[in-house]
Parts: sequence; structure tokens; C-alpha cells
Amino acid sequence: MADWVYLFILILLFILAFSDLIIGVSNDAVNFLSSAIGSKAGKFGIIMTMASLGILIGAVFSNGMMEVARKGIFHPEMYMFSDILLLFAAVMLSDVLLLDFFNTLGLPTSTTVSLVFDLLGAAVGIAILKVAHDGGQVLAYINSGKALAIIGGILISVVIAFIVGTIVQWFARLLFSFNLNKTYKKFAGLWTGLALAIITHFMFTKGFKNSVFSDEPFVIWIIHNQGLVLLINFVFWTIVSQLLIWFTKFNVLKFTVLIGTFALAMAFASNDLVNFIGVPLAGYSSYQIWHTSGVDAAHLSMEALSGKVNVNPLFLIGAALVMIVTLWTSKKARSVIATSVNLSRQDTGYEKFGSTQVSRALVRWAINISEGIKKITPKPVQKFIDKRFEYDRKQQLSEDAPAFDMVRASVNLVVASLLISFATSLKLPLSTTYVTFMVAMGTSLADKAWGRESAVYRVTGVISVISGWFLTALIAFTVAMIIAMILFELKLAALIVFVAFAAFLIYRSQLLHKKLEEKKQNEIKEAIDELEENKKDLVESATKRLTREIDNILEFLEKVHIAFNEKNRRSLKEALQLAHQIKSNAKTLKKNIYSTVKELSEENLKAVQYYVQVIDALREIANAIVFLAERMYEHIENNHDLFQEQEMKELLEIKDDLYNYILECKIVIEYKNAEKVEELREIKNHLLIAIEKLKNKVLKKIRENKFDIINSNLYLNILAEYKNLALFFIRIVKAHKRLYSAGKKHNP
Repeated sequence: MADWVYLFILILLFILAFSDLIIGVSNDAVNFLSSAIGSKAGKFGIIMTMASLGILIGAVFSNGMMEVARKGIFHPEMYMFSDILLLFAAVMLSDVLLLDFFNTLGLPTSTTVSLVFDLLGAAVGIAILKVAHDGGQVLAYINSGKALAIIGGILISVVIAFIVGTIVQWFARLLFSFNLNKTYKKFAGLWTGLALAIITHFMFTKGFKNSVFSDEPFVIWIIHNQGLVLLINFVFWTIVSQLLIWFTKFNVLKFTVLIGTFALAMAFASNDLVNFIGVPLAGYSSYQIWHTSGVDAAHLSMEALSGKVNVNPLFLIGAALVMIVTLWTSKKARSVIATSVNLSRQDTGYEKFGSTQVSRALVRWAINISEGIKKITPKPVQKFIDKRFEYDRKQQLSEDAPAFDMVRASVNLVVASLLISFATSLKLPLSTTYVTFMVAMGTSLADKAWGRESAVYRVTGVISVISGWFLTALIAFTVAMIIAMILFELKLAALIVFVAFAAFLIYRSQLLHKKLEEKKQNEIKEAIDELEENKKDLVESATKRLTREIDNILEFLEKVHIAFNEKNRRSLKEALQLAHQIKSNAKTLKKNIYSTVKELSEENLKAVQYYVQVIDALREIANAIVFLAERMYEHIENNHDLFQEQEMKELLEIKDDLYNYILECKIVIEYKNAEKVEELREIKNHLLIAIEKLKNKVLKKIRENKFDIINSNLYLNILAEYKNLALFFIRIVKAHKRLYSAGKKHNP
């Protein structure tokens, strides 16, 4: 390639680094902002200012981490200058595309994992082609020992962060309980002293140790007297905190969270800045070495990259400023933060993720272990622990209620800062996303935020995010390897095509993210419009929604049984799709009610409580019919026999009774006929008796070997869901009756 092409590639690396900084911060802002934002530790501007200062200072401390991009994954002496620039170009192209994709979906992913596997994939790709041309072994090109240590550290960090976060939060909650009004003055000073001592200790000892100031005398003294420094910090902060608690109204826990945000942002910048600018700076060093060597690019070994790296602080400060501006302006960053806060919050509310077989199994396993521990724990001890973890959910009814309190926020920040800073001191590019996310999940678990109502959804969310990380690794390795191999063979032509393609995809992802945000806002707006269409009569809005969904449910019952009886796979699939649509509608209702409550007038708030009960019952009904449709569809899909004629006849009779019962429920709701509620109870009781009789009849046939196992299981499942539907519908009618009564009180 001509000499000007290498300059073009170098300029391209810095352009991509600029883009990577913007995209990367959008992803990683969740690492240091979610705790402060979730706990409402201060005004948004104050939180952002503290984070910005942390980024600026942390960037200066990131000097030592830059070695990872130069020699942490591959042996630079095995690559020529012409190879290394193409390798770096492949890394940056794949990194930008991957991070932008995850940000568009609002999912936090790891920039460290992305960088490490991009470097590994690109290095392996070019090594394969060089071995094919020149002979040798691919492993000779890869710094396998260091790469495995980095990858192993990243994987282990998931487990360590979760366990440490859980344990520390459990003891913190045991100390403070949820009643901070009683425990704040007793323990906040000591806790703040310990937290700030740890934070400041790692800020100074670990930060300065790898910074450009590491040779200063006062830094050397701090590093050699860490125990004394930690003790002085603890005594100083404890005394200051306790004096503030006694003589002022200053909230030291808020101060701890804000300082923790600063420290975690600083740890993030010092550890993760290499993810964004490490490769371009390594490319810049390579270009300088080649430019002054006078050797042909295809014959100049990059052995010089193995030496000690000294980065110009202006590069670090410039990168920090780009990160700060992005932090204040990125809408994608707020989407990712919302996911993390949503999975950590103390209340149940709307769950972004559904449940899976794996999450349900894990929750059952955890519940069994918990019950086992309770059995061997002395009752007085268990009673004391239960009282300390007793949470008043009425706290969440306030419009300004935080997702979690300052105690949990401070634990998130202290534990994450400690783990990340420790890894940075060892020059390990630990994933800040892994650590902060898993610490937050651990503290959520310890705080019993994952109650029985929400546990399966939170576990699914965690599994989804972690799966995304591993998917990141696989995609990053594959994409970077393919791009590197194509660049190695086709050079400039391929580079121009890839750059154009990357620009197009980023543009498209921006449009997609904008559409997703608009859709989300439109859903909320539609809900507000419908609920506020007549502020003096919320019941009318609720009735319209309910009757519309009940019509869908009645249609489903008819469709699914006709299709099942006729073994019509296509119609059964349509019934299943209708069931999922009903479930999706119920989920949207649940999601939007929490966004719209604050928009409603005061007189509607009492009625809203009953409206929420209606929606909860509707979601349970939706789950029941989805389960029903899935079992019937699987039965036909697996070519199993239908029920015998008599059994089918009895089942259809029950279905008809259920259909008529639901129709009566709809009439009561639609015409607000509260007097007929008692009559509906009687119908429900007769229906339950009929279901129970048929169930006993089936069980008798099973004992007499007159009903095969597969058919009997399905039959009993259908009867069980019929029973659930009958119970949930009477709950809807009762809740709607209370909703109607509450509406009448506000509208005489």
C-alpha cells in the first residue's frame, strides 16, 4: 500500500475512536449513574456534575491500562506495521458497530468484553492468513496467557461481584433496616466513615499508582503506607460524618452516594478509557515508529510496542471531555440506565422482561434453599432478621419515590468501586459493566427486591443481559476476525466499503432508536389520553378497555376449542397468536398505569388503586389462556390423539358454561350492574363444582387405566385453567365494582 494509505488509516482510527467514545459512554453511563439516579441522591444536574468530574480525573489515571491494546492480547513482534494498522482498523470497525447495536436495544453490554474479543478475533484472523502464506502456528501470534487471564478475570468477576454485593448489602440492611428514621443517627456516621474511607483509599492509592503522577514523592509515600492511609481516612470521615449528623440536617448518606458516583465514574474512566482510545493510540505509536524508522511498512516488526507506554495527557483529557459531553446529551444512555434501574428497583411495578423456564426453576430452587435455612434458624433470630428486612410498600406510592434507598445505593457504589479499582491496580481490564450490574443485582436480591411477585422477571432480565454479554464476545470475535481477514486480503478497497457500511448502519440504528422511543412515548400518551378523556369518570375508560379485552377472550375460547376439535393446526396457531396479543395488551396496560398515575387528577387516585387490581387480574387471565393455547397446540403439533367423544362432550359443556359465565361478567362490567355480583358468585361456585366433578371423574378413569397419560395430563391442565379463569373473572368483577363505587364517590 502507498504511504498515504497508512496515514488515512490512522486518521480513520481516531474518527472511529471519537464515535466509539460516544457510543461506549452511552452504554457505560449505567455503570456509575444508576445508583445515584435510582436512589434520587440529588438533582440530576448534581449527579451528572459529580460523574463528569470523576471521568475527567479518572482519564488521567488510565495511563497504565493502555498497554492492553498494544500487547495484552497478541504478540506485537509477530506483526508487521502494515498488518497492525489493518488489525486495529478491524477492531475499531467491529467495536463501533457492536456497541451501537446493543445501545439501540437499550441493553447494557460490556465494552471491555467487546474490545478484548475484537482484538482477539482480529489478531487470530490475520494470524491465520499469515500462517497460510508464511507457515508457523497461529498460537505463536497470540498472547494466550495474558488473554486467558483477562477473559478468566472477566468471567470470575460476574460471580464475585454478585456474591460480594449480596453479602455486604445483607449486613448493611441488617444494620439499618428499612426504617432509616430510627437507625440513621445511630449507624450512618460509622457506615459513611467506612464507605468514604474505602472510596478515597482506592481513589488515591490505586488511582495515583498507575497515573502519570506515579513517580511523585507524596504518591510513593501513600502507596507504601496504605494501611495508615486507610485508618486515617476512616477516623476522619467517621468523625466528620457523625458531627454533621448531630449538629446539622446534612444527609451524609446522600453525600456518600454522590462521592461514590464520583469515585465509580473515576474508576470507570481509568479502567475503561482503553476500550475506546487504546487501539487508536497504539496505532498512533505504531505510525510514529514506522515514520521514523525508514523501513518498508511490510517488513517493519512492531516489537517496539512491547515496551512501556507513556500517553500524552492531552489525549486522555480530550477523550474525557468527549465522554462528558456525551454523558450530558445521549438519549441512548438514558435507555440503558432505565434497564438497570428497572431490574434493581424495590417495588414490583411493570417488568420489562417476561419469565422463562430457567428463571422459574432458579427461583423455585432459591425459595427451597431459603425455606431450608429458615427451618434450622432459631425463631427469635429469624424474627429479628425478618423485622430488619420488613419493607413498607406504601413508600412506593409517592410520586417521587426512589427505586431503592441510599443504603443500597451506597453499597452498590462502594463495592463496585473497590472491585474495579483493585482490578485496575493489577492492570486487568475488568468489565465495569459486569461488576456494577452484578453488584446491583446482588444488592437487590439481598434487599428482597426480588419478591415472589417479581423474582422470575428479574432473573429473566439478568439472564438476558448476561446472555447479551456472552453474545457480545462471540459476535465481537467473529465479526472482527472476518473484517480483519478481508482487509488483509483486499486492503484499501475493502476498508472504504466497510467504513461506508458502518456509517450506514449507525445512521439506521439512530433512526431505529428514535422510532422505539417515539413508540414508547406514544403508548404512554395514548394511555394518558384514554384515562384523562373524562377525568371525572375513570370508570368509563376502564370499562371500555375491559370489555374490549373480554371480547377477545371470548373469541379465543371459541376459536381454540373449534380448532382443537378439528385438529386444525393453522387455526390453533391463530388462537395462540390471539392469546399472546391479549397478554401483550394486558402487559402494556400494566406498564403504562405507573407512568400515567402521576398525570391524573387527585380525585382519581383512589379509583386508580382498583384499576390496578383489575389490570393485575387481567394479566393473570392472559397468562392462563396463553398456557391453555400452548398446551393444546403442542398436543396437535405432536400428532397425539384427541379425547374420546364422551370426554370431549363433557369438556365442551364446561367450556360453554365458562363462556356464558364470562359473558355475564362482561354485561355486569359494561352496564355497571353491581347488584348482579352476588348472582355471578353463585354461577362461579356452580361452575367450580362442575369442574371439580369432571376432574374427579377423569382421575377415576386414570386409576382404572381408561385414560392415557398424555391425554389425561392435557385434560386436567385445561380444567385447571378453566378454574383459574372462573376465579380471576370474579376478581375482576369485584375490583371493577370497587372501581365503580370509588368513581361514584368522586362524581356524585
